[in-house]
Amino acid sequence: MVKHPAAPVKHKHYRPAGKKKEGNAARYVTRSQAVKQLQVSLPLFRKLCILKGVFPREPKKKVKGNHHTYYHLKDVSFIQHEPLLERLREIRAYERKVKKADAKKNKERAALLKERRPTYKLDRIILQRYPKFVDALRDVDDCLTMVHLFAALPAIEDRIDVKRIHNCRRLSHEWQAYISRTHKLRKVFVSVKGIYYQAEVKGQKVTWLTPHPLQQVLTDDIDFNIMLNFLEFYEALLAFVNCHLYRSIDVKYPPILDSRLEALAAELYALARYLDANSRSAVLDSQAASLSGSGNGENKKIETSLEESELRLAQLQHQLPSNEPGALMHLVKDVSGEDEEDNDTKECKQLFKDMKFFLNREVYRESLLFVIPAFGGTVSWEGDGAPFEEADDSITHQIVDRPMHGRQTLAREYVQPQWVYDCINARIILPTGGYLAGRDPPPHLSPFVDNEAEGYVPDYAETIKKWKSAGEVLPLPGVGQEDLEDPQNLLSEGVIDRAKAKEAAERKKKMMALEKQYHDELNMELQGIQHSSSTSNVDNQNSAKETTEDMEEFDPDTDRDNMSKMLMSRKKRGVLEAMEKGKKRKKDHVDVIRERKRKLKESNK
Repeated sequence: MVKHPAAPVKHKHYRPAGKKKEGNAARYVTRSQAVKQLQVSLPLFRKLCILKGVFPREPKKKVKGNHHTYYHLKDVSFIQHEPLLERLREIRAYERKVKKADAKKNKERAALLKERRPTYKLDRIILQRYPKFVDALRDVDDCLTMVHLFAALPAIEDRIDVKRIHNCRRLSHEWQAYISRTHKLRKVFVSVKGIYYQAEVKGQKVTWLTPHPLQQVLTDDIDFNIMLNFLEFYEALLAFVNCHLYRSIDVKYPPILDSRLEALAAELYALARYLDANSRSAVLDSQAASLSGSGNGENKKIETSLEESELRLAQLQHQLPSNEPGALMHLVKDVSGEDEEDNDTKECKQLFKDMKFFLNREVYRESLLFVIPAFGGTVSWEGDGAPFEEADDSITHQIVDRPMHGRQTLAREYVQPQWVYDCINARIILPTGGYLAGRDPPPHLSPFVDNEAEGYVPDYAETIKKWKSAGEVLPLPGVGQEDLEDPQNLLSEGVIDRAKAKEAAERKKKMMALEKQYHDELNMELQGIQHSSSTSNVDNQNSAKETTEDMEEFDPDTDRDNMSKMLMSRKKRGVLEAMEKGKKRKKDHVDVIRERKRKLKESNK
């Protein structure tokens, strides 16, 4: 019997040298390794990462070195199982066929292949990234900024397509029309970068930036491929958001606009009329449904009213004459049955109520067409398709941006565009004296800055605060004299805030102390005790001096702070020192502003 030699015993955890895959080495891969694993090119990998929302990671220990970009292995597997990856591979193979037909100068086959070029949709990816509509609203800020940016850019051959520019312009106007129609705009600020807007939609604050209407110069150092990849996703996202918002107010999406107004570059006005007409037709439909069983005569009346509303809608969309004064409707009208969500919406809706604005041709029309109707005003402009002419006697304000040398109407105010934005941020109608044509307007204050937290309140902000308080009607309804004497009652009722209640309580305490001192002195005089004011003043001075000396010897607050700092850990002490440095830096910044303000006042004298 032949005995075979025993096989070598392998250790359980045997691993060849240099093949260790544990920890960060097993969880993270570099960008080149991810591209090799997915078998795609680098531009296609970037596009997939943008569409899927995959971003580079920063591992604690970089195995391959600090000069590499790392991705999590689960993110790479997430992209690898995406059906869109296979679709993009098919499109890449199809593009090779088109290129081959062009190389062989087979024009017919190349044209046929270009017509049948495969496409893809991002619907499933958007639903996957944003399961709820609120999630999409939280992430729509950058989307709106990018879409508004490309809507203002010029079309460039081999870089930016004309269709994409038109699509961005259409989506931005649809968003603005919804915000304006539902009065959801809250803040506006005109800066050097552009115009900042903030709206509140479904309880979420949405802030975006739009560029100024200037000629844009595109440089060669911009990578448009990456920006266009982001724009492709943002277009699909904004289309979904607009569709959901329009359906929430019972308006069909996509909207059908008046072709004549589209040709006159008045898309926003056409959208506002479309929203108004659809809202009123929806109300008529609901009334018809509620009164369906009331009788044949009433049914005939409802049918005729519905036919008239459809005829009116058709006239608005297709057959409206250009300068017919009675046929053109206002931008914003109240719709019966529409539910107001909150007090802010009601306040914004009433700000410019019963005011008619006319825009001169030098004014930025698109921004004011968006802003004024959002706060209840009616607006027109100089040109074809305008709702009313400049000679209309019902115009209350005319927005100008240069001195008026011609004939002026006494019944209207000629103000600069900044007046509209400042009224919106202050939520009151400001006096027009500082905003008249030809004058230097007051400083345009940002509504996104908390002056109290910054430690510096501008003078014009204090003036606006005084105008606001002067506009309040006193006494308040339902507030009696005993409530005014006790600030805690006003605080509990919500009439005043906590800071004002604290100030009122301190003021009341001082008054009570002075009143008690007066009664004590009066009792002493009645009892015949001589009360010398000079003696009391000397005693007060001596006591104040002694108190000051005692405070210099022992300051309990400083001693307590030093003791608490000594008992802190090193990490918490560092955080506290960083906070103190931040407060000191903010104080120094405020001091610099006040010094500049003092020098400016001295130079103006």
